[in-house]
Amino acid sequence: MTPRLSSSLETSVPPEALTRPDVESAIEELLGVLDLEGKVRLLTGQTSWRLYTDDRIGLRSMAVSDGPAGVRGTAEVPGETSLLFPSPSALSATWDTALASRLGSLFAAEARRHGVDVVLAPQVNLQRTPVGGRHYECYSEDPLLTSVISGHVIAAMQAGGVGACLKHFVANDSETQRTEYLAHVDERTLREVYLAPFEHAVREVGVWTVMAAYNQIDDGVLAAPATEHTHLLRDVLKDEWGFDGVVISDWLATRRTAESANGGLDLVMPGPGGPWEHRLVDAVRAGQVDESVVDDKVRRLLRLAVRVGALTEIAPEPATPATDHTLLRELAARATVVVRDEDHRLPLDGAAVRRVALIGPNAFEAFVQGGGSAHVNSAHVVSPAEGFRAALPLAEVTVLRGGDARRHAPDLDVARRGRDPRTGEPGLRISTLDAAGVVLASRVTTDWDGWERELPDAAACVLVEATVHLAEPGEHRIGLGTVGVWTFEVDGLVIGHGEHPAGAEVVLDSSVNSPDDDPAVVLIDAPRDIELRATLQNIRAQAYGSFARGVLRHALPGPSIDDEIAAAVEAATQADLVVVVVGTNDEVESEGWDRTSLALPGRQDDLVARVLAVAPDAVVVVNAGAPVLLPWLETARTVLWTWFPGEECGNALADVLLGATEPAGRLPWTLPAAEADVPVPHARPGADGVLAYREGVHVGYRGWELSGAQPAAAFGHGLGWTTWQYDDARVVEVSAEHVVLAADLTNVGPRRGTEVVQVYLEAPEGAALDRPVRWLAGFATVHGDAGDRVTATVRVAHRAFETWDVSTHRWVTPPGTYLFRVGRSVRDLRLATATDR
Repeated sequence: MTPRLSSSLETSVPPEALTRPDVESAIEELLGVLDLEGKVRLLTGQTSWRLYTDDRIGLRSMAVSDGPAGVRGTAEVPGETSLLFPSPSALSATWDTALASRLGSLFAAEARRHGVDVVLAPQVNLQRTPVGGRHYECYSEDPLLTSVISGHVIAAMQAGGVGACLKHFVANDSETQRTEYLAHVDERTLREVYLAPFEHAVREVGVWTVMAAYNQIDDGVLAAPATEHTHLLRDVLKDEWGFDGVVISDWLATRRTAESANGGLDLVMPGPGGPWEHRLVDAVRAGQVDESVVDDKVRRLLRLAVRVGALTEIAPEPATPATDHTLLRELAARATVVVRDEDHRLPLDGAAVRRVALIGPNAFEAFVQGGGSAHVNSAHVVSPAEGFRAALPLAEVTVLRGGDARRHAPDLDVARRGRDPRTGEPGLRISTLDAAGVVLASRVTTDWDGWERELPDAAACVLVEATVHLAEPGEHRIGLGTVGVWTFEVDGLVIGHGEHPAGAEVVLDSSVNSPDDDPAVVLIDAPRDIELRATLQNIRAQAYGSFARGVLRHALPGPSIDDEIAAAVEAATQADLVVVVVGTNDEVESEGWDRTSLALPGRQDDLVARVLAVAPDAVVVVNAGAPVLLPWLETARTVLWTWFPGEECGNALADVLLGATEPAGRLPWTLPAAEADVPVPHARPGADGVLAYREGVHVGYRGWELSGAQPAAAFGHGLGWTTWQYDDARVVEVSAEHVVLAADLTNVGPRRGTEVVQVYLEAPEGAALDRPVRWLAGFATVHGDAGDRVTATVRVAHRAFETWDVSTHRWVTPPGTYLFRVGRSVRDLRLATATDR
């Protein structure tokens, strides 16, 4: 008879009940049913996104999904779409724990809708450097803000029966050589800064899974890959912090068998294959891994199964279309940061607007999410033009790009321009060839997405052929974006080729998602056809399967960037409302690579300067996830930062500008004025592969405070649309666990608004230890009508006073008088009070 959990657990298992003896004893019974092979089988994924079932113990398959900006799903449903959330940095910019909880609940609902049990989020690595490729996926450059906001997301998600996967453990804060570098982080810095969000999620929230990172870590005790780091995974995470969940590998991060098993890893992803499976069975039988180590991993996996309902017959809800976008619209609007509002013009009076000029590459095509594994397939994205046309139905809305900011040309319009060279039918021909050139399969399609998946073992390459009609006179740029071994011919002439075979590394570094090209220029003086022929390598990428990748690109003849800027300037002179939307794109901000510059791509700075010269009241909107330089900032009167706003982009922007929702965001990071001032300007490992965290505890704004350099906008900055007067701050409660402050504020502006009250802590004078100049110790969000006097209550945990003593390897509190600085940002501090510890 198959052991089952007690009937009291059949319908729901609240997290607080999961340590009850009946649950743990039932897990022991289930474990006793499994032989060694059965136990080890559960510890590697069945597919990229799904775990194995075992009918002997009533275990259904558990599914995981990428999820920092929405729940993408498991790729098992063709055409599957998901709600596209604003980026994590946008959520953190609200500094609003209630909003974070609401988003966590939406994560759970979306996960259940897609049949997902564990969402691979949140990412709580810190924004150590502004050039980090996945900067937008992280919450903040500050460990406390990251901990608090992500903690509320986790708690609400798991209250909905969906596991959060905290990633990437640890010091995986940049993309350059991310699968290889050795992060050298001293013990104190690791504890006080980079481990802090993980510790909070484990000890204070009770996160169910943690993802071990790609990189190696040297913490002063052990230098080892994150998937094998015995000290961090076993000694710290599991033993010291009491983590009782599952440690999951990042995808293809696990390389060795006994070392990772003994090191504390619990689940290898993706599958099938990898270094465990039968090899872990062999390692146990050879005495390299004790079977009790395997048992502990299976217990953790079964505990997760109980929590998500995979052992208690709680099935995921069937997928149904998501229609409620209200929260996403509200979040995108409230996260918007007013960087500058010189004349207090916000919100604008839409009643008088008859002509709107939306100008800029990101007005033409908004960038709503970063590149890489965080990508979500949304059913629809509300463009800026759609948002303004809905909000101002009587106004004429004109959109002008003002110059292309992308390196790559658009995708070739295969359906309209392509024909099969053999039959003449619309589209292009895709043929799979073996090593001898024999055709294994061939088809004609009009909707190829640039991927040919699930290729047979005998396939060596894929041949793509098309006759393309070019009618427009002028220069056409034709290119092929791909990786690996390839050739590209235009009219029989080879214009490019690659000779280096590609494997799983192109997935891990994301080069396969946005491959480069070297386009050919085709001059057309009369309509004619050209012949395109591309051979693409069959890339065998382990658990990701076999595929070929190629993007045919085509740029039409058209006006120059100078001409586009001139047209935008002319439109600005004719409009009642000018909104310039500039920013980055997925060629710039993506998983897989770090940025090489903080400048806006293309000639966007020139565009802004030219428009402001004729329309000084133009609103400039920065649509970027990570900091960019704004050389025209002091010239612009109104500047907003809208992050990657998700699918409600256009509606949220219109809501902010026209008064429907207050832009209440505050920067969760520092906006540099010059690249030379950035405390950590790059994240390139040295020639020895070591990435040294030399700045120690002075990460982000702490480094700016240490250097004294003047940023364009300080950490915590944001203006909202009213004005707050700070009246008084005082300590109202002191205990061993915390100190509570009260700050009185008055809304002296013209309308109801939101204020984020920030409390920074300064160490006692004369302290010998190298501590930051000041550090965020707590914060609270308050609301009030014009004229209201409100009180913000801020709880500062005892940990804020502590530092890690490397001689005793424990937390200590240096005695003395600590100064609390209360204000609107780290550089705008209005009040002070003190306490002794």
